[in-house]
Amino acid sequence: QEQLVESGGGLVQAGGSLRLSCAASIHSLGSYAMAWFRQASGRDREFVSAISAGGRITNYADSVKGRFSMSRSNAKKTASLQMDSLKPEDTAVYYCAAASQVYISNNSRDFDVWGQGTQVTVSS
Repeated sequence: QEQLVESGGGLVQAGGSLRLSCAASIHSLGSYAMAWFRQASGRDREFVSAISAGGRITNYADSVKGRFSMSRSNAKKTASLQMDSLKPEDTAVYYCAAASQVYISNNSRDFDVWGQGTQVTVSS
C-alpha cells in the first residue's frame, strides 16, 4: 500500500526555521514527482513546492520563494522541506504528495498519494 508520512511540524517563532520530512512507502518512488501543499484554517489547500522525479527540477510558490527549499532522496525514500525565515502567514497543515509522473507539477489534481499532514504554527 502506497503511503506518505510527514514529520517535523511544530510551533516556532517568526523568523525561525523548521524542517519537514516525508517518508514514502512507494515501490518506484524514482518515477514519482513530489510536492508539498498546505492548508490554513478556513482556506483552500495551496501549492508550496514541487520536485521532479529525479530531483533536478524544483518549483516554489511565490510566497515561499527564497525562504523554503525542497529536496528528496530516492535511495532513502524521503523528501524534505527546509523552511527558513518563517512568517505567521506560513501557519498551516502541510501535506506531502506524490504523483505517478516524472514531470514536476503544482496542480493538486495530478497527485494521487497524500500524507495525513503535519501542523506548522508560526507565532508573531
